[in-house]
Amino acid sequence: MNALESQLAYPFGDVLPAIGAVHQLAPGLGWLRMPLPFALDHVNLWLIADEGEAGAGWSAVDCGVANDATRDAWQQVFANGMDGLPLLRVIATHCHPDHIGLSDWLCRRFDAPFWITTGEYGFARMMSAALPGVDGTAAIPHFQRHGLAGAELLEQMQTRRNYFPSLVPAVPASYARMQDGQQVAIGEHSWRVITGFGHSPEHAALYCAALGVLISGDMVLPRISTNVSVFAIEPEGNPLQLYLDSLARFEDLPADTLVLPSHGRPFRGLHTRICQLRAHHAARLAEVVEACASPCSAMDIVPIMFRRPLDAHQLTFALGEALAHLHKCWNDGVVRRAIGADGIIRFSA
Repeated sequence: MNALESQLAYPFGDVLPAIGAVHQLAPGLGWLRMPLPFALDHVNLWLIADEGEAGAGWSAVDCGVANDATRDAWQQVFANGMDGLPLLRVIATHCHPDHIGLSDWLCRRFDAPFWITTGEYGFARMMSAALPGVDGTAAIPHFQRHGLAGAELLEQMQTRRNYFPSLVPAVPASYARMQDGQQVAIGEHSWRVITGFGHSPEHAALYCAALGVLISGDMVLPRISTNVSVFAIEPEGNPLQLYLDSLARFEDLPADTLVLPSHGRPFRGLHTRICQLRAHHAARLAEVVEACASPCSAMDIVPIMFRRPLDAHQLTFALGEALAHLHKCWNDGVVRRAIGADGIIRFSA
């Protein structure tokens, strides 16, 4: 456990649910872990006891990616972890593949409605259909403008052209809208929707005051900072500012709130973690400004912010995040931006 983690409390210790098993956190609240084919090798999902017109069942929060390993794990959950009851509703916190990949499969299997914010639903439909601007090919010229070069790197990026559709082959054809402040009745309790921005278009976290529980999705993670990137579809965006502003939406929650994150272990210490995340980004911004004493592209910033070897998947997010920090500095007037004779965008203090 690192120094930052030690400032948080982990009420369930080192317990981790086995793949395909459900760990009961409280009556009617279950924790699942599904495998991911990345360095970040798992995503947490949640089952909440629910009641529908046809009787008792469950609401699932997030889905996992669409691959055989995750389908097999869900089959084990259906057989052994749901008391023989169906899914009555599928909820997605946001549109990224590990959260929405199997949404259509789950909804079709149980004839269950799909709950998500409009921003996330629209983006998921665009990316699953690989529309121009959000398809994998759009990323290459976008990142080339920010310093990505070299035949090997470009070839690695080409392998990611079908990244999203391969992990999210379909999104449900209809949805039930969630929006900020909405109270969603799930079983015996009400859950308040708290939207956040920067990591994704309109991320939905869920807070239950009666249980003292926040399903934080990717907005607040205990061990890592969530990715905040500038991508080709919104090349002038300032997502880091949106993310930092969104953290304030969680400050009114009680200090002893149990946080259920999408990656890592459930923890208490929400206010401490928010302070840590703000401090983390402040430190990274200071590094970026210092580096920009000489003109820097986003690609120049990557090894300053990420001091380890990166594969193509990691480089995509690292480059997007370096650019997000540069764009915040640019929008704050701390650095200026110029396009060089070589067509590369560079920032200087």
